[in-house]
Amino acid sequence: MRRLVLFLILFAVVPVMHAQELSGLLSDLTKPHDYVLKRVSSWDRTGGNADARKIAPGETLTVLDESGPGVITHVWITVASREKMHLKKLVLRMYWDNEPTPSVEAPIGDFFGLGLGEYFTYQSLPLAVSSVKALNSFFPMPFQKKARITATNEGTEPVGAFYFNIDYRAYPHALPADTLYFHAQYRQAAPNHGWTNHWEFDGDPLVNGKPNLTGEGNYVWLEATGRGHFVGVTMSVLQNQDHWWGEGDDMFFIDGAKLPSINGTGSEDYFLGAWDFGDKPFSYELMGAPVKGDEVAGSHSSVYRFHLDSPIPFTKSIRATIEHGHANHRSDNYFSVAYWYQTEPHAPFPALPPVEERLPKLYPVGGPGNAGK
Repeated sequence: MRRLVLFLILFAVVPVMHAQELSGLLSDLTKPHDYVLKRVSSWDRTGGNADARKIAPGETLTVLDESGPGVITHVWITVASREKMHLKKLVLRMYWDNEPTPSVEAPIGDFFGLGLGEYFTYQSLPLAVSSVKALNSFFPMPFQKKARITATNEGTEPVGAFYFNIDYRAYPHALPADTLYFHAQYRQAAPNHGWTNHWEFDGDPLVNGKPNLTGEGNYVWLEATGRGHFVGVTMSVLQNQDHWWGEGDDMFFIDGAKLPSINGTGSEDYFLGAWDFGDKPFSYELMGAPVKGDEVAGSHSSVYRFHLDSPIPFTKSIRATIEHGHANHRSDNYFSVAYWYQTEPHAPFPALPPVEERLPKLYPVGGPGNAGK
């Protein structure tokens, strides 16, 4: 079901592919399909050109409410709002098969990788933000009985225009019984308190020799129970302190293991860059740092990594984490969305922080470049 969608994306963003891979994608175009492609959009039902919806403060707009079986293949949204930081104040939720709690819950900007409330363009396989302010998701989102998507305005200004196009495949038969459901979960730590602020530079012996074998104090991208696989994360960092924020290892704990089955070598390494991401931003199909700040307090960085080549499976549970500085000595602000597929029901999500707590700002945490104590 995914291959045609992936072909369309790959054809647009991958400059060079192996001939065998491209041939396989093209060959799928000759095969018949048994779905009906449908679209739910904000088009003007009168036949006019008022193709957007308004969302008053405190109001929830039902974007999609359709019966299954089906698979959402593309979500496109663009927003016109006078509200500053509306990307952090609009909340996107998705529900599958009449579940009481959402399988997707995140500020709309964070869901699309814009974790600091500011627009920027980038392209990856499953997510892209194109010019101008066009939010795109190509994650396949299956449902057997019902799919419902909502957008809630938690700001103080009305959203003047909320445009959306959602494409989905309607099937005449049930999806396979072992089909996994798409999930996305927002988390933040602002500030992400380190265990000390008495350090002066990268490689300071006070912190560099401290061991961390069990992930104690790590920033948590995701904790989930059930059976499924982790497919990626988008993350944004607002530095409260000077120097490089990324001396932190990724650690994945699978099925209740006390020690990580995957242990990385540094934050930029996990996001498939190197050496502090160099001196310029980048974005590729599976990894990127489309916003790369200077190594000083107040800098913004946004990064992503998708494990579409090898999703990380779990049969009982997963705990996906990363250090904030070596052994968690730094105290920057982290905002992230983890993406995964799993069986239902899913474990309860952490409560979504109130709007004011979601807004990026500097905190007086002490340490290099910070006047706090």
